[in-house]
Amino acid sequence: MHKLEKHSTPEATSWWQTGIFYEVYLRSFKDSSGDGIGDLRGVLQQLDYLEWLGVTAIWLTPFYPSPMKDFGYDISDYTAVHPLFGTMEDFEELVAAVHQRGMKLVVDFVPNHTSDQHPWFKESRSSIDNPKRDWYYWKDAKSDGRPPNNWLGVLGGSAWERDEQSGQYYYHAFLKEQPDLNLRNPDVQEAILDVMRFWLNKGVDGFRVDVMWHLAKDEKWRDNPRNPNFKSSMPDCDQLLQVFSCDQPEVHAIVRRFRDLLDEYEDKVLMGELYLSMDKTIRYYGEEQRGAQMPGNFQLLFLPWKAEDIGIAIDQYEAALPDKAWPNWNIGNHDRPRLISRIGEAQTKVAALLLLTLRGTPTMYYGDEIGMQNVTIPKNEIQDPQGLLMPDKNLSRDPIRTPMQWDATENSGFTTGKPWLRLDENFKENNVETQRNDPSSLLHFYRRLIALRQKEPSLYSGDYYPVVTNGKLLAFIRKEPGSISFLVVLNLTGDAVVYEPKEERRKGKIILSIQAENEGQPFEFGFTLAGNEGVIVSLEGCE
Repeated sequence: MHKLEKHSTPEATSWWQTGIFYEVYLRSFKDSSGDGIGDLRGVLQQLDYLEWLGVTAIWLTPFYPSPMKDFGYDISDYTAVHPLFGTMEDFEELVAAVHQRGMKLVVDFVPNHTSDQHPWFKESRSSIDNPKRDWYYWKDAKSDGRPPNNWLGVLGGSAWERDEQSGQYYYHAFLKEQPDLNLRNPDVQEAILDVMRFWLNKGVDGFRVDVMWHLAKDEKWRDNPRNPNFKSSMPDCDQLLQVFSCDQPEVHAIVRRFRDLLDEYEDKVLMGELYLSMDKTIRYYGEEQRGAQMPGNFQLLFLPWKAEDIGIAIDQYEAALPDKAWPNWNIGNHDRPRLISRIGEAQTKVAALLLLTLRGTPTMYYGDEIGMQNVTIPKNEIQDPQGLLMPDKNLSRDPIRTPMQWDATENSGFTTGKPWLRLDENFKENNVETQRNDPSSLLHFYRRLIALRQKEPSLYSGDYYPVVTNGKLLAFIRKEPGSISFLVVLNLTGDAVVYEPKEERRKGKIILSIQAENEGQPFEFGFTLAGNEGVIVSLEGCE
């Protein structure tokens, strides 16, 4: 029998390795107050649902005081709760309720920039000799009055804003209302670490660090080079290659300090948002695995939905992981188009099977479990600054962030008021309540998959062995010594295809299938998978 090449790490032991993460985009999850905006008590109200689904860890987007120029990612107070979302008592109750259910709570943390309304920036801006002037990046204009360099803001326009009072420019990687903190300054680092301690002492189980790769900038402030592959449909910032404005070597020492702090507490996790090439993302595990435990692996958000592309990417990622590094996979988030809108409705269960059978920690995005799709938002209703600042490029993220569809009542049970974004017109047919009452629904498929994954050591911590990738099929084995092994076979097309790997001829029994009638049936070389089919095959007693 062909000896498969395996990809493995030591057995998973921590909750963040064996669990299922679920992103709650707070504004859109559940509104308890009737103001049309999701809040902390709304999350509290739906914890039973998340527990029923099988979620073990919640990633909560920002709830801090903010002018809401970037919907909470412009923070004016790091250690408080915005009244829109509730009170500190609500947050403390949420932490306790999550833990009571045996679940974990990870919060979004934004150390790269503050709001321009944060007291730190107000002090920094007040005069050039203020003690906090160096807490942000202030630079003199060029001799002709132009900004210090050519860097562009991620959300459009120059990354420099001129301050009328001093005549200097301050740097902002995102909106002008989001000045970047100078994390090279030891005092800034200490202040940020104090913020992290505050929330750790409140009981949070870790942090998802926003734009982790932006935390250090080139000390010489050199111009970024032009991007020869830029196309007009791309975001404006892609006119330049961000060679000097982010992902600088010094960032890893900053991440290491974050990790050292977390390790003073028991079993906390540090996640990182990283839109980088895979070789650069891997570096954020840090030397001796002392960086982020889960640097964000976002390949499935961008890859063509083709077996060969995905199979190669999985193998390359597995091969590149440092010794003892733990993989992670994301298939949706609040910045990228909805899963169903990227790959089509027919493949949604195949995508669920892929996410929840790969080796490593999976992160789901709210609503993907019921197949929520991008919602068309009229131009006069666009709220996302990325859409407003680049109106002709169709880059608004509002369509991805529409309210959760709970039931068929008015506003789909999300709010008794007017929702901050319109809902999908299909909410009366497609919602949690309807799918909970349909055993064949996508929601129930996710629940069954999660339950199987959480039950079987081979699926939540076992080794990964690639079997076959071709134009239609993707197949691999998950195997944990002393436990049942599983073969996963996915048809990423709508055409029927025969399972005929050249050297892999194991037999087994189908224990979970997108086509329920296949469950319990034998599976072997020559089995025909229908279009959009995926199966998990138990190899117990068959190896």
